[in-house]
Amino acid sequence: MDAIEMLKTRRSIRAYAPTPVSKEIVEDIVDCGRLAATARNEQPCEFVVVTGAGMRAALADLAPNGPFIADAPVCIVVLSRDATYFLEDGSTATQNLLLAARAHGLGSCWVAGDKKPYASRVLQLLDAPAGYKLISMVAVGHSTAQPKPAKRDLAEVLHWERFE
Repeated sequence: MDAIEMLKTRRSIRAYAPTPVSKEIVEDIVDCGRLAATARNEQPCEFVVVTGAGMRAALADLAPNGPFIADAPVCIVVLSRDATYFLEDGSTATQNLLLAARAHGLGSCWVAGDKKPYASRVLQLLDAPAGYKLISMVAVGHSTAQPKPAKRDLAEVLHWERFE
């Protein structure tokens, strides 16, 4: 699939088949996250891959908007040390994970982290070092449904020279 098709067809997937995802594909997805742009090339992100059913269930229980994490065969947790642009850097890494998953024909869904009340509990559950922040939890797996949400038309959101 070419890059433009990948970008235009990526959707948030919340229903997964129990089919495992190979370690090589997961490593490639994380490698794409690792290569995301970061401010001043600080590279503050770390990635925790969770494949164990018990740990995925525990993460799902902590995140009210992420119960599907328990059903996805993989959850990639994006952490960042406390850098000036940790949220921007972690967000670009997360977007790369989503796009890489799509490029591999997989579904994924971003579950928020930094501003959520469960963030500190996720960090504790994963034994993250002090000073790290939770950016996101990304469920990854083989989709059992391809949603087609309505998107705003380009003419509605595109402005030339000024916001008019």
